[in-house]
Amino acid sequence: MPNSRRPKIGVFDSGVGGLTVLQALIGQVPDADYLYFGDTARLPYGSKSAATVAHYAVGAVRYLQDHGAELLVIACNTATALALPEIKAAAAVEVIGVIEPGADAAVAATRKRKVVVIGTDATISSHAYRQALEMRSVAVREKACPLFVPLVEEGWVEHPVTEQVAKIYLAEAFSDEAQDADVLVLGCTHYPLIKPLLRRVVPEHVAIVDSAESTAHDVARQLQIEPLSDTSKRRGVPGLKFFATDSADKFRRMGTRFLGLPVENVLHVDLKE
Repeated sequence: MPNSRRPKIGVFDSGVGGLTVLQALIGQVPDADYLYFGDTARLPYGSKSAATVAHYAVGAVRYLQDHGAELLVIACNTATALALPEIKAAAAVEVIGVIEPGADAAVAATRKRKVVVIGTDATISSHAYRQALEMRSVAVREKACPLFVPLVEEGWVEHPVTEQVAKIYLAEAFSDEAQDADVLVLGCTHYPLIKPLLRRVVPEHVAIVDSAESTAHDVARQLQIEPLSDTSKRRGVPGLKFFATDSADKFRRMGTRFLGLPVENVLHVDLKE
């Protein structure tokens, strides 16, 4: 895709969590127009079957394509884990999920070839990260952390309760044969919001890999855009348009917290079943 003009990038998630991926994308590729689709009426995806997730995700990416998206980013770990082949088959443009970039970044960061992955029940049950990392000859301990998403959505990103929960989860994750693992992969788009808290809780020697950042690097590579080390040199203001299948007001309120920028241009969308 030529980088002489502004690319139009579609970003899909089951809700607002994928806005952490959008935030990382804006940091890497500010001179672009972004269309963000949050399927807020039908979340959580984590408790749904792979067939249902694929059906929902394909409908959303077709909508983004119809609105001019030239590259699609599946910012939802669950949709990437359960439905990436179906999404790719239904799309007429390049599709990038969050799992492969996250796995690549973990491999680059680990010296011990031992990695811990945390995520929602659905992402962990799919073993998508495990398969991606084992194909790269890395040993993996997976740990579902289902309480993190509601705590983050409650705004408790620096709450003592969240820290206590994190201590319990991560003590289990880094136990036994995984105690010398040297990378923690954040396999859920909500988790970057508690990265400072997780940094305090995990052992010092552990590097934290955020698949949102890795995915943004992948998109920049795909678009042949040189990553700039000095962000002050960046030019271009991103175009931002949001689509939500539930209340636009609620999306605006919560979205602003996740994106760290005002979320204003929100259109309510009713996708037919």
